[in-house]
Parts: sequence; structure tokens; C-alpha cells
Amino acid sequence: MQRYRRRIATALSAVVASLLLSLSLSAAPAQAATHNPIVFVHGLSSDSSSWDDWISDFEADGYSSSELFAWSYDWGQSNVTTASQLATEIKSVLAQTGASKVDIVAHSMGVLSSRYYLKNLGGTSYVDDFVSVAGVNHGTSVASWCAWLYTSCKEMQTGSTFLTSLNSGDETPGSVSYASYWSDCDSSVVPNSSALLSGATNVDAGCISHTDMNNDYGVYEQVRDFIS
Repeated sequence: MQRYRRRIATALSAVVASLLLSLSLSAAPAQAATHNPIVFVHGLSSDSSSWDDWISDFEADGYSSSELFAWSYDWGQSNVTTASQLATEIKSVLAQTGASKVDIVAHSMGVLSSRYYLKNLGGTSYVDDFVSVAGVNHGTSVASWCAWLYTSCKEMQTGSTFLTSLNSGDETPGSVSYASYWSDCDSSVVPNSSALLSGATNVDAGCISHTDMNNDYGVYEQVRDFIS
């Protein structure tokens, strides 16, 4: 009789243990895929809305809205001032998300303040991937039309003191992964080769206009794959 009771007790214990394990597994929340937050930096004569298409594309590909940060700034001011504001924005993003690093995706003149942040303001400690889209990395002759109006335009002129300093030494500092996507028929970045960065993954996106580079879905797919 005692042997029978022991067998019953053992069987019940096994059933209870199985049930508890099952409940434990079913109660565990599914772990959603997470990504580095992305900070989008617009260019001259633009604002955060220039990223609306790509933000929608990122969301369609699994990013949450809380991982995507497009912000606006005074594009006429010095890129040095914008870089300082970008540093503050990135600190805020890291605090909001709990992430340790962000990815930066910048368009046109936005690459200059972003690169200044990386090179001179300790940004390499907080950025995983940096993407330049139609970036005016080494200046453009087109900037002459607005150089007398805006400090930012003066800094974009080929051979400016700002660019000479920015591009001295290592153009891709730190352990950040760098990519530059450029167009071979960009009428705003003259010469087009100005967009290339030494030490980066440089990609000729084909014949796409300057303003379409950060709306184009084909370029988006390449950027998405680079930072993933």
C-alpha cells in the first residue's frame, strides 16, 4: 500500500512540475527585436520632415517609432553650433531609450555637424554606425551663392577653414562604421566626388537628384542593410 502511495505521489509531483514549467514558459513575454535608435540629421534649407518617407520605411521593416528620431535645427547657423546641439539631442535619445549607442543618418550639410560631433565632441563613444547621404563632405562650389548670407554655407565652400580642419587627419575616426552614399549626377554637390569619405564604405547610388537621395527607396534599402 505504501509503495502504491509513493508511486501516486511521484506521478503527481511530475504532473505538477510539468504544469509549473508550462506556465512559466507561457508567462514569459516574447522578446521583440530591438535596434540602435536612429538619429536623422537634415541638411540646408530643410527640417525633420525630410525624413518622413524613410521613417515610414524603417517602421514597415520592424523599427518602432520610439527608435526613430528626426529633429530640426537652425540650418543657417555654424555647423559647430549644430554639432553641440546634436550632442545634446543624442544624450536625450540615449536617456529615453536606455540604449548605449545610436546610429546617425545624415543628409547633405547635415553630415558636417554630425562629423564634427564625432571628431571633436566625443561622439565616437556614442555612435555605432554613421551614414552620409549626398553629403557635402569636402565642400561644394554651389555654396558660393549663399556663403554671404549664412555661416553654414560659408563653411560648406570647398577649401573653407571649417572643412580643412574637419578633414585633416582621419576622416572616419573611432570604431564607428562609416558609409557614404552619393550620386554621380548631384547638382548640389560639385564635384560629386566631394561626397566620398576616406575610410568609409563609399557607394555610388546612381543618377539620383540631391533632394531625392534621402527619399529614394533603393538608397533606403542599402542604408537599412548597412546599419542592421
